[in-house]
Amino acid sequence: MSQMPVEQLAYAIQFYHPEKILAEMPGINNEATLAAILGIDIERYRQIRESFTVSAHEAAKVLLAAPTFSALVDRLPFAPGATVVGLGDSITDDCQSWIEILRHLLDIRRPCDAIKVVNAGISGDTTTHIISRFLKVAQQQPDWIICMAGANDVRRHGQPPTQVLVSLEETAKNLKMLRHLAATQTQARWVWMTPTTAIEEQIEADWALGPLQERWLNEDLAAVAAIVRQQPDPVVDLQEILGVPANPNLLLSDGIHPSLAGQQAIVSALVKKLA
Repeated sequence: MSQMPVEQLAYAIQFYHPEKILAEMPGINNEATLAAILGIDIERYRQIRESFTVSAHEAAKVLLAAPTFSALVDRLPFAPGATVVGLGDSITDDCQSWIEILRHLLDIRRPCDAIKVVNAGISGDTTTHIISRFLKVAQQQPDWIICMAGANDVRRHGQPPTQVLVSLEETAKNLKMLRHLAATQTQARWVWMTPTTAIEEQIEADWALGPLQERWLNEDLAAVAAIVRQQPDPVVDLQEILGVPANPNLLLSDGIHPSLAGQQAIVSALVKKLA
């Protein structure tokens, strides 16, 4: 059995999904295999995974308790039978992310529309990674692609953390390439969301990210957000929603990932933009 503390085990299940990264390997999507990777039994794995599903469902119910918000969900321009893809990194990959809450909003409020929601976020992905796997996204035949990408482009490593992973110039080119791929390989309508903001000192002190010497600076995230705002498609500005530095109530203790309340704020902003 795993000797990993409960907090770390839950964090791993929440954000890291080998079934996406190793999708071509036989059996990797089996729950027993995923539990074995973590060194826990399958029932424990299911229990933790289900807890995040329940949290996302409850977050959707809380939002829908407001009649004005329910009316906005009714007006979302997703046709019956549409496929909506959430494309991005760990903030999307999160088991209780904005795209998961959106899934529950639509299932609860518009069940007869049978809208398919696909979580195409993969933790740690830069825009370069997303380009390399975009064909699989296109094969979903999406009607909508909602993209939040670029935060990991400006992830810094080392002590001191001086170098970002992807230059701003390359990020701009990558975003343009992603949009070109979508335009030439799908009929999808596209929506951008800016990277969120961080609490820098919390990242450095965090038990998960601190020892890895991973850092995000708000000035770097703001620079990527500025590039996203220049795109011709609809843009949801999440930096305005979370604040700079981010509101601590909207982030987990790691200083970079939105809390459930933060994810609620993200999906709320998205719904208001599209409706």
